[in-house]
Amino acid sequence: MRPTIRRGFLLFIWLVLLALPTAALAAGDINPDKVFREASNLIATGDYQSALEVLDRIPAPSGTDNAGDFVKSRIQKAQLYHALGMSDEAEASCNEVLALFPDHMEAKNVLASLAKSKKPKWVLFIDDMKMFLPSLIQGAGITLFLVVITMVISPIGGLLIALGRISGLPPIRGFCWFIIWFFRGTPLLLQLFFIYYGLPSLGVTLSPTTSAIIGLGINYSAYLAEIIRAGIESIDSGQMEAAKAIGMTYTQAMRRVIVPQTYKRLMPPVGNEFIALIKDTALVSTIAMVELMRSANQMFNTYFNVNVLIIAAMIYLLFTTVFTVTFEKIEKRVGAYENR
Repeated sequence: MRPTIRRGFLLFIWLVLLALPTAALAAGDINPDKVFREASNLIATGDYQSALEVLDRIPAPSGTDNAGDFVKSRIQKAQLYHALGMSDEAEASCNEVLALFPDHMEAKNVLASLAKSKKPKWVLFIDDMKMFLPSLIQGAGITLFLVVITMVISPIGGLLIALGRISGLPPIRGFCWFIIWFFRGTPLLLQLFFIYYGLPSLGVTLSPTTSAIIGLGINYSAYLAEIIRAGIESIDSGQMEAAKAIGMTYTQAMRRVIVPQTYKRLMPPVGNEFIALIKDTALVSTIAMVELMRSANQMFNTYFNVNVLIIAAMIYLLFTTVFTVTFEKIEKRVGAYENR
């Protein structure tokens, strides 16, 4: 009888010793920091499945006390499952957290992201348009304002510079040549930087809007000046002689005879310049103007959603399409494509 009791006692002791490691783990002998470091290293090497198994080592707490490590592990698991496209498993991990903390925002955000990922792409695009479009339209309004103002200023400036280029007075002709040479030969971005950031060092401080208008206006005046000059010089010299023969002054001949004849020849290149202007307005985002490009860039940096750039591109395409069609109609109206 005694040997049997002894063997039973020894068996009992052996079972107790086997149970001790498990009891110790349950009691919290696991080092959470070590677990998270190991999981992080596995994620860095791309071994996601092993990382999930490591995170599983952190057991569920008996209550909400000391549940921080458990919550952190389950959120990491949910994010890993989500990245791997395992939606059901990710949802289950979030639900483990919500069972302890029903108002846990991070778990709710992961669930919302999971629900969003299940929607068709076209539905997601429509949702993004609803979210991004109001701010983009506001920025597009600034872009359109700059385009319209520059379209008013640059033809006038271009005409004056072009007339100066063909003037008989060498100082005026040289000055206008310098304007064209300088502003066509340097980048528009550099000119905007100098006006907005450089002039304050000389005691002249301008607002972003004023700097943008001046920069775009002078730059496009220089380009249009050469187009207008070429258009004027393409008119037969006999036209000027005939105008003078009937008693017109040089100014009257230019205003009533020469310049009106250049319209149909100027419309195609001028139209191209103004269409390019729509895209060049994006450069003013570098001098703190919140136009279409800057609005799109700010939202992209906030949400990292490529759809905001696609929507911005659609708005630019809409503007250029409207301007292209408009200038085509004007060209036909003034006889740019008249039958010969």
